[in-house]
Amino acid sequence: HITQVPDVFWAIIIAFIGAYEAQRAQDGWVDPADCPVDQPGQLRDDYAPGDLQFDPLSLMPDDDDEFAIMQTKELQNGRLAMLAAAGFLAQEAVDGKGIIEHFTSSA
Repeated sequence: HITQVPDVFWAIIIAFIGAYEAQRAQDGWVDPADCPVDQPGQLRDDYAPGDLQFDPLSLMPDDDDEFAIMQTKELQNGRLAMLAAAGFLAQEAVDGKGIIEHFTSSA
């Protein structure tokens, strides 16, 4: 159950995600002091959103059009996964049973 997860776990997860996002922001966006006033949040020329420079299996397409298609598929897959996870959490909040308990219990 989600309520049984120790609070320390959430603190560690938040710290790691925050550190990674701060690094990604430094790598991807131009320093606000160097941006024109009318262009806040300007991306660096060598940065592509979604390209994390991690492709050990060489799955990323070399063609820009193919990369855009793959990027869209990944976004849609991630959105669907978030909806599924929210459904699991909502179901657990309503009846107090975890997802595995639903599969193993008899109606």
